[in-house]
Amino acid sequence: MTDERIESVAFIGARLRSERLRIWIVLVAIGAVFLLRVLRAVIVRGHENLMSLYMTAGLLALLAAYEYAILSRIDRAIQAGRDFANWVWLANTILETTLPAFAVAFISSASIDPVYRPLANPAGLGFFLFISLSTLRLNPRLCWLSGLTAAVSYLAAAVHLGWRPSMGGEVSLVAPEKAVFGYAIAFIVGGFVSGMIAGEIRKQVEAALREAETQRQVDRLENDLSVARLIQQSLLPSMTPEIEGFEIAGWNRPADQTGGDYYDWQVLPNGTVLAELADVTGHGIGPALLAAICRAYARAAFNQGNGLLEAMEQLNAELTRDIGEGRFVTFVAVVCVPGCSRVQLLSAGHGPLFVYFLSEDRFEEIGAQGRPLGISPELVSDSPEVLDLNAGDLLILATDGFFESTNREGEPFGVKRLEETIRESKEKRPSELIANLYKALVTFSAGTKQQDDLTAVIIKRT
Repeated sequence: MTDERIESVAFIGARLRSERLRIWIVLVAIGAVFLLRVLRAVIVRGHENLMSLYMTAGLLALLAAYEYAILSRIDRAIQAGRDFANWVWLANTILETTLPAFAVAFISSASIDPVYRPLANPAGLGFFLFISLSTLRLNPRLCWLSGLTAAVSYLAAAVHLGWRPSMGGEVSLVAPEKAVFGYAIAFIVGGFVSGMIAGEIRKQVEAALREAETQRQVDRLENDLSVARLIQQSLLPSMTPEIEGFEIAGWNRPADQTGGDYYDWQVLPNGTVLAELADVTGHGIGPALLAAICRAYARAAFNQGNGLLEAMEQLNAELTRDIGEGRFVTFVAVVCVPGCSRVQLLSAGHGPLFVYFLSEDRFEEIGAQGRPLGISPELVSDSPEVLDLNAGDLLILATDGFFESTNREGEPFGVKRLEETIRESKEKRPSELIANLYKALVTFSAGTKQQDDLTAVIIKRT
């Protein structure tokens, strides 16, 4: 009989700690037996009692020394994170369970008829102690071995004392010829019952360890995501650019710890200011990495002094080489020239975009001029859109998380509510406009979980 190799380091540690507890219980039991034996020798004086005390003390001392040696080895194994070999578990089980048989065979009262000594010797109770404690080894087969060893060694001790089995019908069931055999059967049954209990305890321990390991992995993942979120948030602009004739603000809130949306702005070599907003398909750690890559490529492409369309083509070529199949990026870039009312806008698959004309109190939706980035190496796009903005006009860039957010009835926030919210706050600064827009969305959602990333950039002509 061999035990299965246990791969889990956590389970090995739990099993060894359980074995350490079992040994401490055995040591306490040894001390209690010794004290009781001393008390009996003091109360009932006599040569036989004194000799029995010496023999009992010697056997208990050997057992205690052995258990302490095993306890030290267990402590070293726990520190090293390794299990005992199978033969150690087997040998330990057999040796411990055999010891009560030696007490039954050699430490019995001479005043008792030899045939009754296996039944009258209290050392026989030690079998039940070791069988019941074998459940702490978390191995049903070791429990079965303990029960079988107890039965065999007990019968051997009884035979040594002069007991002989008798199966005749004329012998009473309580007669020693049958009672000793009944005890042996009880040890076997006790071993199998302990094995069933050990099996259930093992299942519970393994389930608890799996749950603890799962929780550790979740905690580790949450910590990694928190770090990723901090890194991603640090990539967002910390300050708004100063643009003569314009005021700009941006805001981002991912659905998870990290998201696939981002916004950015940079001053180009010719003095113009570029504002961009991107939405990578999906949300989470994967899209967040793609968003960081997109930001880096965009900064490099637009900073080379190329035109808006040429820079977008270069960005698309770079992303297509790196982005995975089935993923793409919707991207919109706006170029603002200081002191000039005209802005250039180019959208690669991102829309709708909105322009609010204050003097006419109306909104105009702008669709995408080209396909999303990353779909094919060649960017398919029209020329950039040119907008002429007057004082108070607004250009609103937002990801679809705003339009598609739903309330408890499944109704989407939609474009109309977005326009109404912007219209009500049209006199405010862009940062306040975005704050009011998010507040309106939260009120509308009525506590439903945010399903998609939210990102917005608002440019206001001053």
